[in-house]
Amino acid sequence: MSVMDSVKKVGFRKVYEYLDKDPDANIPKLMDWVDKFAGDGPNSFPAQRAAFRRAIEDPDNNWYRLIRSMWTDIDDEVRRTFFENFMLNGNLIGWPKQQENRERYGCNIPWAILLDPTSACNLHCTGCWAAEYGNKLNLTFDEIDSIITQGKELGVYIYIYTGGEPLVRKDDLIALCNKHSDCQFLAFTNATLIDEAFADEMLRVKNFVPAISVEGFEEATDGRRGDGVFQKVRHAIQILKERKLPFGVSCCYTRANMESISSEEFVDGLVEWGAKFAWYFHYMPVGNDAVPELLPTPEQREEFYRRVRDRYRHTKPIFLLDFQNDGEYVGGCIAGGRRYLHINANGDVDPCVFIHYSDSNIREKSLLDCLRSPMFMAYHDGQPFNENMLCPCPMLENPEKLREMVARTGAHSTDPESPESAEHLCAKCDAYAENWKPTADRLWACSHACAGVGADTAARQ
Repeated sequence: MSVMDSVKKVGFRKVYEYLDKDPDANIPKLMDWVDKFAGDGPNSFPAQRAAFRRAIEDPDNNWYRLIRSMWTDIDDEVRRTFFENFMLNGNLIGWPKQQENRERYGCNIPWAILLDPTSACNLHCTGCWAAEYGNKLNLTFDEIDSIITQGKELGVYIYIYTGGEPLVRKDDLIALCNKHSDCQFLAFTNATLIDEAFADEMLRVKNFVPAISVEGFEEATDGRRGDGVFQKVRHAIQILKERKLPFGVSCCYTRANMESISSEEFVDGLVEWGAKFAWYFHYMPVGNDAVPELLPTPEQREEFYRRVRDRYRHTKPIFLLDFQNDGEYVGGCIAGGRRYLHINANGDVDPCVFIHYSDSNIREKSLLDCLRSPMFMAYHDGQPFNENMLCPCPMLENPEKLREMVARTGAHSTDPESPESAEHLCAKCDAYAENWKPTADRLWACSHACAGVGADTAARQ
């Protein structure tokens, strides 16, 4: 650890202790410390920090209420560990190290790594490509350990498990939390395997947060995931709340469920459950058996954009992430290692959890060599894929870009059961991209005019 990193750790712990003594009085002073360490460089997010400062200076503001709930709803040691692993290691220490390595190696270095411990799942949800992968693929404990070790050397302290159902490997996941106690772990999970014993282990290691998949309320969730799943989710949430463990939800919106899953009733329900964040994903027509008819219409996507951005983010004490529509805040596509990558249970290193084409396998190459492979360098050299950050994806909104990258790099489909050609996948997105463009252009122009957020600024962030 460098001298500067040691200074940051000492300073962070002193500030946290100060904050912990009297949160109501000291939360508004938090940004003084953040500003001090962030500096004023192009990657210091000055506009976002200024907006956040305004929010936490008002006790009635929804963001203030969300932050304050971290003291009322979350176990003291779990909260302390989250702040240290996520804010300090994952960002204030990790980010500069990532940036240094981006410049040193001339490639993308991610902020987070998504990986599938297993392809196995205890459910068979309608439309889930993971359900088609079977249950025979697994990353070993040592392989996951090696990925995390290599990632930390590059400055990566955030690890996110997908699947399959990650909690099929719950003992290994807890052991990895224990071994890498300086990292923050999150898992997208159906929550049906969360029981009292596992929650006690979460409380012990302190650095594991579940993002629970729901499709809406009981009828919608059970309709896709199976009878009784919703009640199992509610039982898991109760277990987590009793132990004061943080959690969020993961929601996929489609043409069929967009109205209900973005309703005020649903968002208020998430707040009532105690969720601290909701990660909304746009339906992606991935897989030979995908249903393009489930893609939201342009009118639905715009309505979703407005509900999240114009209504809920200003009123609800929950952190809402709109994976597709928030492109302008992160400079467009974040995949290909720019901010994250995906490693499946077969070891294939995909540029994105939704784009299953690769020319590298973690069992054959180091993590750094994968990031410097032709497919990942195509991402590095091509990002952003569109000057309009509401059209960030090289598949969904710019399908010609994915076609070209796969053809040029020789990347192959990493679906082990039913390989899908890039042409077959992209053909399902052509009409969607064409239909979305006029709406996206209008919204992007309004975003520039109304908020002063330019593409150049966004790209730097």
